[in-house]
Amino acid sequence: MSLRRTHDEDIALTMLERHRIAVMWELHLIAAKAYREGSKASAAAIIEIADAAERGWMRGNGRA
Repeated sequence: MSLRRTHDEDIALTMLERHRIAVMWELHLIAAKAYREGSKASAAAIIEIADAAERGWMRGNGRA
């Protein structure tokens, strides 16, 4: 695994620090809405950020 963080991870960890664990659920809801509205690429990008937030939380970076 790379020691360098991706842009998605930077965004996710910032959001996780500000909004705590709820941000993971909120991002999934936002992604679902984007997908339903036909924005499949946006939905996929939001899911990537949600997944990065979850990985950060699992590592303890979110301190949630």
